[in-house]
Amino acid sequence: MYFTLLLFYFSSAVSSPLSFCRLLGQFNLNRMHKPGDVVLGGLFQANFFSVFPDLSFTSEPQQPTCHGFDILGFRWAQSMAFAIDEINRNSNLLPNVTLGYSLYDSCANLGIGFRAALYLVSGQEEQFILDETCVGIPPVLGVVGDSSSTPSIAISSVLGLYRVPMVSYFATCSCLSDRQKFPSFFRTIPSDAFQVRAMIQILKRFGWTWAGLLISDDDYGLYAARSFQSDFIQSGEGCLAYLEVLPRDSDKAELRRIVDVMKKSTARVVIVFEHQSYLITVMEEVVRQNVTGLQWMTSEAWTAATELQTPHLMPYLAGTLGIAIRRGEMPGFRKFLRQIRPEHHNNSYRNSMVNQFWEYTFQCRFAPPTTGIDAGGALCTGQEDLENVETEFLDTSNLRPEYNVYKAVYALAYALDDMLRCEPGRGPFGGHSCGNLKGLEPWQLLYYLEKVNFTTSFGDQVSFDEDGDPLPIYDIMNLLPLPDGRPRLQNVGEVKRTAKGEELMIDEDKIFWNFESKKPPRSVCSESCPPGTRMARKKGEPVCCFDCIPCSEGKISNETGWYSVLNMAVCRCIINRYVKTALIFIDSMECSSCPEDFWSSPQRDHCIPKKIEFLSYNEPLGICLTATSLLGTCICAVVLSIFIHHRGTPIVRANNSELSFQILLSLKLCFLCSLLFIGRPRQWTCQLRHAAFGISFVLCVSCILVKTMVVLAVFKASKPGGGASLKWFGVLQQRGTVMVLTSIQAAICTAWLVSASPTPHKNTQYHNDKIVYECAVGSTVGFAVLLGYIGSLAILSVLIAFMARNLPDSFNEAKLITFSMLIFCAVWVAFVPAYISSPGKYADAVEVFAILASSFGLLVALFGPKCYIILLKPERNTKKAIMGRGIES
Repeated sequence: MYFTLLLFYFSSAVSSPLSFCRLLGQFNLNRMHKPGDVVLGGLFQANFFSVFPDLSFTSEPQQPTCHGFDILGFRWAQSMAFAIDEINRNSNLLPNVTLGYSLYDSCANLGIGFRAALYLVSGQEEQFILDETCVGIPPVLGVVGDSSSTPSIAISSVLGLYRVPMVSYFATCSCLSDRQKFPSFFRTIPSDAFQVRAMIQILKRFGWTWAGLLISDDDYGLYAARSFQSDFIQSGEGCLAYLEVLPRDSDKAELRRIVDVMKKSTARVVIVFEHQSYLITVMEEVVRQNVTGLQWMTSEAWTAATELQTPHLMPYLAGTLGIAIRRGEMPGFRKFLRQIRPEHHNNSYRNSMVNQFWEYTFQCRFAPPTTGIDAGGALCTGQEDLENVETEFLDTSNLRPEYNVYKAVYALAYALDDMLRCEPGRGPFGGHSCGNLKGLEPWQLLYYLEKVNFTTSFGDQVSFDEDGDPLPIYDIMNLLPLPDGRPRLQNVGEVKRTAKGEELMIDEDKIFWNFESKKPPRSVCSESCPPGTRMARKKGEPVCCFDCIPCSEGKISNETGWYSVLNMAVCRCIINRYVKTALIFIDSMECSSCPEDFWSSPQRDHCIPKKIEFLSYNEPLGICLTATSLLGTCICAVVLSIFIHHRGTPIVRANNSELSFQILLSLKLCFLCSLLFIGRPRQWTCQLRHAAFGISFVLCVSCILVKTMVVLAVFKASKPGGGASLKWFGVLQQRGTVMVLTSIQAAICTAWLVSASPTPHKNTQYHNDKIVYECAVGSTVGFAVLLGYIGSLAILSVLIAFMARNLPDSFNEAKLITFSMLIFCAVWVAFVPAYISSPGKYADAVEVFAILASSFGLLVALFGPKCYIILLKPERNTKKAIMGRGIES
């Protein structure tokens, strides 16, 4: 309908000397008008509601009517009239030019606001002479408005086609910053993108990561929701417990459902992006369901809404934090408002908004009624005094939207002033020309409007960025209940953009909290995981909802907070009938592993050095083994001293006493070498322990082998023809055999140490929380050859001794050797699997035990019977007794 009207403003020219056309009709809109050399248009919401007539088209459609007078919207319109009046009285700004205005009531309706905008830019003359009317100054040079985002989007998209400047004082949708779609749109209020970031700053300040969002069913609310989802959720600042679109038709069932969601939610913070007129029904439902304990956070659209600042709503809304338009001062504004009189506007059509205000304020009526509806009551005289009524209309202590209107008018005025001060030949247009009033085009004003920069009388700088947005700054307000129950808005801080980013300044001591604790509430889905735990997402719930699971062994977490996260998770989509946005959430926090030499504390909140484990002299096992080793050494020394003392006796001299002394010395070395396996492994102990062990045992076993061979040779020599065998077992041969056999082991050890020397090693494979210090053998082959050589000598000794077991004699040493070597072999056969299966220090303990057990076995089996005879049965320590003669049974 609107575009049809626009297209048919001009009908076909009739045959006459002058071509002219006539408007098809006029819109009877509420308005205020003042003529001038240049006229500025304005769109304001002076009524809340509108009524459209029946459109059956069986008769000429009637004009829509508006009702529900908005006294604050009317004051916004008056602020434009005041600014123009102030400019006209200023000789330094637009001298010799008188500004006029034409202001229309949009009735909070897109259709009516669009009609008004078309009416402004097309002119209001009933008849147009094409050759005269369509040249010169446009009907309006620019439009101040609208008060809402959706009408501003629609109107600016059309005005932008013709580059007609439009400066809004209250449209905050971030979409209007798109210069490609809205090239002629400017505003004196920051966009919702900044407002959302300001709210997020407040949420972060008080640690609120779990909030609900209520939005209006229009571009204002939907774009705010998108900004919240991108800035609040994707950035990891928090989550939305719910996102509800408030109905425009006051659907009670839907409102009941929404308030029920708020009541059941664990989110204590409710963020609202909605116009004040539609929140009244929401709050009525909140009161009906008695939903208390919520922290409300509101956008600029209703922070200063007096309709919601009533005593009966204070139990629910007290403590509300709101973003508010920057407060300003307009000296002389209250005096200007007091001078409003309907008699100054004799044409009720051209200034019907004033008459409506008068009827609303004094509860009277003009004849005929301004609204077209006769509501009865006394007739208005026009002489009523505004000072005699209690009205918020004259309260100029908190000018916020009014101040934005004031700045918008001045921005247009300064742009026009800059254009008119252009020096011919130095202009910005083609041929360095300048604009002038006679041939003024709206797009010429846009050039100067983009560059406008001035300071108001209140001290605020006004300029626009490349998107037509002003320098962003908001006040932070808090709703405080007074002792008498009346509410009062108090300023508790501000948020503005600086070179460092968004800067939040807030005085927490001034904030009233509507909770028993008088402190900010906690609003989180899940409490922050304490150190030592990690977050695990709850399936099917937002990222803010999680369980805290203790870190596994060896891992820690020492950060607190759900936003301290490491990994990105899978993409989730939040889809409702308006918003379809793919969001990438941050996944749960992972515990970090401790360094190699560290382990997690019992609380899993920090790393501690791992316990160091080795076979120590200070632990019971080490003490026992050390004591046993020293005991064996002492016993060897005692036996050696006994043998030395009785070295002349037959039992000591039998079968080469020198070999017996060598066996005792080697056993003493075997006992002592076990001490190298105890204590912290070092380079020299690792290299020496196996070499000393191998050489000591080879020395011992080789002596036993030679002794066994001598026994066998002696008894064979006693037989006829066997004397020749003794020449191979003389003292020198015995010594040489022992030296050769021992040298072979020494060569094996030398080759092992040179090729792959054992070294100290930190082993973390046995225990996660311990470092086992051990000696790495270096070469398993070398270790195996060492043990194999000892084993081969031992087996050979057993075989030879076994062959001589039945030789005659009362004292046959071959039997003792056989028994001792069987013990020796049994110990070392059991050692191999025990050593392999023993972890850490217990492997060393097994090896020490094998050394001590085999050493004690040899010592007791070989020298026990001899010491028994020497000490307890000296009568048997004779040659006759040894030869088996002269001893009675």
